[in-house]
Amino acid sequence: MRKITCSTITDTIREMCIEANHYLSGDMKRVMGEAAQKEESPLGKQIFGQLEENLVIAANQQIPICQDTGMAVIFVKVGQDVHVDGGNLTEAINEGVRRGYTEGYLRKSVVKDPILRENTKDNTPAVIHYDIVPGGQMEITVAPKGFGSENMSRIFMLKPADGIEGVKQAVVTAVKDAGPNACPPMVVGVGIGGTFEKCALLAKKALTRSLDARPDQGYVRDLEDELLERINGLGIGPGGLGGSQTALAVNVETYPTHIAGLPVAVNICCHVNRHVTRIL
Repeated sequence: MRKITCSTITDTIREMCIEANHYLSGDMKRVMGEAAQKEESPLGKQIFGQLEENLVIAANQQIPICQDTGMAVIFVKVGQDVHVDGGNLTEAINEGVRRGYTEGYLRKSVVKDPILRENTKDNTPAVIHYDIVPGGQMEITVAPKGFGSENMSRIFMLKPADGIEGVKQAVVTAVKDAGPNACPPMVVGVGIGGTFEKCALLAKKALTRSLDARPDQGYVRDLEDELLERINGLGIGPGGLGGSQTALAVNVETYPTHIAGLPVAVNICCHVNRHVTRIL
C-alpha cells in the first residue's frame, strides 16, 4: 500500500490550476502553429498572429491566456494500491483549486447555487471524476473549462439506424450551430455510446486527450479526420470571421452501448483547450 498525503494532492492541484491557465500545452501549440500555416484567409492569419502574441504575453507576464479561467474539471485515476493519508480526497482537491485560484489571482466564476447565483469567491467546488485503476499511482488531469464554449455543448440521442452518417451529421450540426460563440479555432470532443450521461463524460474526456495521440480503432481515426475536414469546410474560421481553419482537431471517444440506442455528445473547447496532467 502506497501513501499519498492530502497536502501533496492539494499542492499539486494548486500548481496545476495556475499552470493550465497561463501556459498552452505542447500539443496545442503544435496544432495552432500548423493551422496558422494552413489558414487561407488573410484576416484569419492575422487572428492567429494575435492569438500567438496573447500566448507569449500570458507566459511572460503571468496573465491568464483567457479572462474566463473556467470551472475546474478534474479527472483522477486512483490506483487500487494507493491510500490517501491525512484527510478526505475530495476536500484536498477542492482546497487545491481554492488555493490555485485565489493565490494565482485567477477569475472566480463558480456560483454556489445555479438559481440563486451567489459566487463562492474561490472557484470551488470543482467537478471531479474518479476512476479506480490498478497500481500504486494517482494520475490527475486538471482541465479548466470556460463557458463560452461549454454552453455550445450538445447531446443527440440517435437511433441505431442513423449509424455513422447520423453521428457525422450531429457533430457538424453542433459546430455549425455554435458558430463564433465557441471562440474558434476550436477543439471538438465527441463521445459516442454508453448512456445519456456517459457519452457526455466521454466528450469531455476527449478534450483532454493529447492531440499527438490517435485512437487505436481505424474507423475512429478516419472519423476524426473526416469530421475535421467537414468542420473546416464550414468556413466559420478563426474568431468566427471566416476562414479555412475552424477547428484544430476532433477527438472521438467511444464506449459500448445498448442495442436500442446511439448516444452522441459534442463538447467544444475554444482555442486554448487547457489541460495539465501529473502523476503522483
